[in-house]
Amino acid sequence: MTEQSLAQDLAGVLRDPDPNARQLALMELDDLSDPELVRPLIEAVKDADPTVRALALGHLEDLGDPSAVPAVLGALEDEDAHVREAAATALREFRGPEAARHLIAAVAHARPFVRASAVVALRELRDGRAVAPLEGALGDPEPEVRREVVLALAYLRRPETAPALRALLRDPDAGVRQVAVGALEAVGALGEPETVDEIVALLSDPDWRVRVEAAIVLGRSAHGRAAPALRRALDDAAWQVRKESALALGRLRAAAAAPDLVTMLASPTPDLRKAAAQALGELRAAAAEAPLRGLLADIDVEVRKAAARALEAIQTGAGRHETLARN
Repeated sequence: MTEQSLAQDLAGVLRDPDPNARQLALMELDDLSDPELVRPLIEAVKDADPTVRALALGHLEDLGDPSAVPAVLGALEDEDAHVREAAATALREFRGPEAARHLIAAVAHARPFVRASAVVALRELRDGRAVAPLEGALGDPEPEVRREVVLALAYLRRPETAPALRALLRDPDAGVRQVAVGALEAVGALGEPETVDEIVALLSDPDWRVRVEAAIVLGRSAHGRAAPALRRALDDAAWQVRKESALALGRLRAAAAAPDLVTMLASPTPDLRKAAAQALGELRAAAAEAPLRGLLADIDVEVRKAAARALEAIQTGAGRHETLARN
């Protein structure tokens, strides 16, 4: 193909009856500086050969011309899974108000995959006009779509979306509840005691992944009101929840949890010994020095490092207190 008429040459080759020739033309297309290429590539998205369709979508992704958004949205309904995935990937690269307009309209599409893909693309755009349509989509019948909507609202970081997101903490889908916890942190809702209380309640959620997320976020909430529930979570059936609860108690400086954390130092699970040591270091728990010294010979190198750091923190804290007392 000649540089002077690249778009015309491509359009001609894409009419070749041999799909291999059409594929080769797209695979050899490396100069995407000509905006006129958008038109033949959009036509190629309707090609009979799925490889041609996928290759065309990849080039449209690179061009990022918003006029291609309707064609790419249409490809989300393609019969071929690879083409659908190529379309979903391409959508995330389109920018500008025109692209946002098409994507916002697609949030109400009949097919769940199209709705979810449009929401993911809107997340990347961070367009404020999408807030209201996204809030409306929090009631979507498909859990996958609701999860993507929650993540998109988290990206937008609008505090006014907190009430709608808080309602998703009671969603029937565990994945939605999990991402809703993180989204509430992202929009700055952890300063509200009622939000913290609702996340605390999730430490008893039936799904361990939700409980883990709740413990992580509560540890960053700076709310001491979460500490009693986190102490109870140190007995959770899932070791991952026990680990994150221990770390959260350390971040919250929950001194009353020190005896529980000392007990955890004897856990057969290395990650739990490490988490307990780290938390005790943050608490500057002088009473934990002896058991922490015992971990300096632990079989796990990460546990040994955590114990050494905790002892250093405790000793530094003790030294500071002695200096203040003398002064």
